Amino acid sequence: MRIHIINPNTTAAFTHADLAAGQASASAGVVVTASEPPEGTPSVESHFEEAVAALGVISEIRRLEGEPIDAFVIACFGDTGLAPAREVARVPVVGMTEAALMAAALVADTFSIVTLPARTRIHSHRVVRSLGLDLAGRCLPIRAVDVPVLFDESEEDAVLKAILAEGRAAIDTDAAEAIVLGCAGIGHLARPIETELGVPVIDGVSVAVGMAETLVRCRLTTSKRSSYADPPAKTLSGSFRSIARSIS
Repeated sequence: MRIHIINPNTTAAFTHADLAAGQASASAGVVVTASEPPEGTPSVESHFEEAVAALGVISEIRRLEGEPIDAFVIACFGDTGLAPAREVARVPVVGMTEAALMAAALVADTFSIVTLPARTRIHSHRVVRSLGLDLAGRCLPIRAVDVPVLFDESEEDAVLKAILAEGRAAIDTDAAEAIVLGCAGIGHLARPIETELGVPVIDGVSVAVGMAETLVRCRLTTSKRSSYADPPAKTLSGSFRSIARSIS
């Protein structure tokens, strides 16, 4: 089995971190690979950047369509490009956000997301609403550390402390029983945060790889009945032609 992680942004360091997280959580014999689009945005922190990065996700799926890949994982909180990816891929596509939230719901009655920067909370809210976890009262107020995704390595200790503070507040004030980390770039901090807070702390890339494995083993893939059917056959112009071609 081969699972391929797509990092929607162009920062190779994030891709390497995603790959390490995926390989660490994969079962024996499962090959995990990863890539990022050659063009696009170095991070996704706005609706505009999401639109740009979503095209990068589709381009990567098109580029890899001839390779023996059994499932894709999208490694960006907010699940950038997930819906169109499910339309064009012939194998399961798992978004790290959906995976993280579903995993949280399996291990805790209530949970909170700690994301960064603050403006990206709206992307988290979108996925929470799509899963109905807001109406069920499972997902508590989303907290954020207001630093950019591409914070400097020298700032990591300060960022870790800030995430810990928000996590403690979510537990003590909101009664959260688990914490979801709202950025692929901080997934490597999950274990030290979990040790400090004493509740499950979930890195979406790790659990997305595990869920992708499960779908493949259970021979489940995306329904093409309606919502994620192949895009209508149309002639697109210019650089869009390459991502519009149909998969045989």
